[in-house]
Amino acid sequence: MKAEIGTDLEKAKHILLSDGIVAIPTETVYGLAANALSPLAVARIFEAKQRPSFDPLIVHVPDLESALGLVIEFPEPARKLAQAFWPGPLTLILEKSPKIPDIVTSGHPTVGIRVPDHPLTLELLRTANIPLAAPSANPFGFVSPTSAEHVMEQLGNVVPYILNGGPCQVGLESTIIRFEDDEAVVLRLGGAPLEKIEKIMGKPVKEIRTSSSKPDAPGMLIAHYSPGIKLLVGDVRVLLSQFDPERTGTISFNTRYDQVPVKNQQILSPDGDLEEAAANLFGALRSFSHVDVILAERFPDSGLGLAINDRLKRAAASR
Repeated sequence: MKAEIGTDLEKAKHILLSDGIVAIPTETVYGLAANALSPLAVARIFEAKQRPSFDPLIVHVPDLESALGLVIEFPEPARKLAQAFWPGPLTLILEKSPKIPDIVTSGHPTVGIRVPDHPLTLELLRTANIPLAAPSANPFGFVSPTSAEHVMEQLGNVVPYILNGGPCQVGLESTIIRFEDDEAVVLRLGGAPLEKIEKIMGKPVKEIRTSSSKPDAPGMLIAHYSPGIKLLVGDVRVLLSQFDPERTGTISFNTRYDQVPVKNQQILSPDGDLEEAAANLFGALRSFSHVDVILAERFPDSGLGLAINDRLKRAAASR
């Protein structure tokens, strides 16, 4: 059975309230959603994605007030960031209430929560009146989807309904933060730039931990985002000398490589805009079906460039 793509909120709501799964749009990537309060429904996410049970999920809610009912405590520094970024691409790791089943958090006492910035999904959250656990809507370890069509390509045979909200505007998963002694620790770089977080906090983050073989938050695995083709990150001009340019793909910020066919090149932002580059990254990784290797340059280590470099590094590790 192939998935249906549409904008019918009532249909999506009915499936979710019946312990089914639905692909939903957010500003970051498309998520594979289920009722976060139902262990049976959440188990269907893990089954559909073939996701290991030790990798926890993010819970999506419509507003800060809804988040308060799912955690034991909402520290003031976390509240400050929530008020600044929600709805938006920031996930906060907080001590979970007993309402959240252990399957959602992979047995951890904390849960990742965020308010997504997409009108369709916010309306769905409000009308269904349940929190939604929703990792990215793709098979585990592969490139995250940024359109309904991407979800159809990868999970169209296991998800009954894909809520079509158009292309994702941010294109990278949320930044994940937890607090240790009121100090912010970044567990995943993402759509909320580090500089903006530090400006709101009024001080630098305590630490950045972007990967782990035993994750205590979503999206921390060392190898992830595989394009299914060997990917190398570095000085593209140097790396090109090792490969046949006709069978090589390139990913760059705004550089064109004369020796590589135009069809093999993905320039993420001709104008040098990191937000545009981030929005185009996952689509670019999906586009290389006709090459033997992908060569990607490092992006500026500032703003969303940090998150882009993180995704490229882990995509390269997945080969």
